Amino acid sequence: MGFVDFIVKLLRDPRAFIAAQIAAGPVAAYGFVFLIIFIETGVVFFPFLPGDSLLFASGFFAQGGGFNIFMLLGVAWAAAILGDQCNFFIGHFLGRKIIDSGKVKAMTPERIAKSEAFLDKWGNLAIFLGRFFPFIRTFVPFLAGMGGMKWHNFFMFNILGGISWSTIFILLGYFFGGIPFVQEHFELLIIGIVAVSLVPTVVGLVRSRMGKKSEAA
Repeated sequence: MGFVDFIVKLLRDPRAFIAAQIAAGPVAAYGFVFLIIFIETGVVFFPFLPGDSLLFASGFFAQGGGFNIFMLLGVAWAAAILGDQCNFFIGHFLGRKIIDSGKVKAMTPERIAKSEAFLDKWGNLAIFLGRFFPFIRTFVPFLAGMGGMKWHNFFMFNILGGISWSTIFILLGYFFGGIPFVQEHFELLIIGIVAVSLVPTVVGLVRSRMGKKSEAA
């Protein structure tokens, strides 16, 4: 299965996809959650992975007994914290080379500018807050490492942000996934989570383009 097909199937029917991972055994199921969260937060090439919706869906299966809630939380915490730490070091050692290469197509000038503005506005706190915004979640630790943020400051907010973000979305799925309405419209709800989480990014891109048009005029 190609990686793109893998992600498409996850988004198309997250319940069936995660159920298949659980059926394959606990190592495969927890490893799958760890891998997706780690790659989304830790590898600057994959900011589009469905971290929010995956955590929510995993929480739903923890409510049904497919996952142990405490084990799931531990795996998600580890993946989120280690992922951001990896991304920080990638930015520190290879950041400028990666940007100059132009190989990260998702890292558009607009998204870089938005992430840098986010860092400038919130400082160290951006590492915590950035967890809750797709794309920014992936780019902020990368740019923090590239920009020379002190590691001990990054590490503290990385832990707080990783634990808070993953816990909130897992517990939302755990406590609300069993509601009949949620079960009947699960796929639509996942799409809604993805859509809502992308709103800040879309708004930022629209504002950036409108600003450029105004300057040109």
